[in-house]
Amino acid sequence: MNRILKALSPARLKWLLIVLPMVLGALYYGLLAADRYESVATVGLRQAGGDGGGALSGAAVLLTGVASPAREDTLYLREYVHSLGLLLRLETRLKLREHYQAPKSDPIYRLWADSPREDFLEYYRKRVTVSLDDMSSTLTLRVQGFEPAFAQALNAAILEESERFVNEYSHKIARDNLAFADGELERAGQRLQKARSALLGFQNKYSLVDPAQQAQAAGLLTTDLQAQISKAETELRNLRSFLQEDAPQVRTQRTQLNSLRAQLSSERQRATGDSKRSDRLNALAIDYQGLQLQAEVAQDAYKTALMGVEAARVESTRKLRSLVVIEPPSTPESAEYPRRFYSLLTLLAGCILIFGVARLTLATIQEHQD
Repeated sequence: MNRILKALSPARLKWLLIVLPMVLGALYYGLLAADRYESVATVGLRQAGGDGGGALSGAAVLLTGVASPAREDTLYLREYVHSLGLLLRLETRLKLREHYQAPKSDPIYRLWADSPREDFLEYYRKRVTVSLDDMSSTLTLRVQGFEPAFAQALNAAILEESERFVNEYSHKIARDNLAFADGELERAGQRLQKARSALLGFQNKYSLVDPAQQAQAAGLLTTDLQAQISKAETELRNLRSFLQEDAPQVRTQRTQLNSLRAQLSSERQRATGDSKRSDRLNALAIDYQGLQLQAEVAQDAYKTALMGVEAARVESTRKLRSLVVIEPPSTPESAEYPRRFYSLLTLLAGCILIFGVARLTLATIQEHQD
């Protein structure tokens, strides 16, 4: 132990922990580190025709599922930028492996040949960063490349694929909404057909177009008969005042009065009497009104479903969401990385810190030994 402590003198420790790492760092950043250029773009999502659904009824909006763009859509886009599917499409278009494997002099930031897909995806995610602005819900895309043109081309390709993803995603939602609206329309049509068939069957069964109107007509007839009976009774009293009971005029008037009373009794019996249900117009009118109400409700539901289908069909054919390029991909003129001076200063500070800790540790050990 003493031999080791003597060998680790302050001068040797300084060379080992400060000078040697700094020399290696200077050699790497001066000779091996490859320049990395960064292209920056800012994009956002916008709902197309946000006010187009203002004329629709509330029920139609529920059927179509039209809603304003949410923050989740931007998060979906951010995850897609880092997805394996996008990486494979970009590899087909731009040969990413070939580019990132080219600077063979840089052993740290290059992509090693024959790297598995998982390592390739991890490497890609480190070279393509996406940051979300919570206030404006915009995405800032930063793409690194060993050549300025490649960084700009990769950034532009990512935006093109992102717009394709947004369009497919939006139209898939619209197609799902259209399928749902079509299903609702079919169910509403079946319900309307069933209600109409029940109403038509009721009319055919009792041979009545509208029992309510017929009951109203029967009520008017009853009122008219009562008026005629009152008039006939008045005339009969007038005749009795100056004629005998067996006079022909009195007998004729009495016969007419009895006929009116019999007809009135028959009409009342037909409307509210204790005969069969099919003969009671008031009961038939109540049943008919129930069926008619069901048919009207079914027809209103069918109209709403039809409006929903038309709205969903329009939404499925237009561009629901658009990728708005706020800042197009920049073409870098100078290398953003590596930051040589900053990195060397950081390395120096770390080495000095480690050297101080080592000196303190060795001094403590020597003091205990003494």
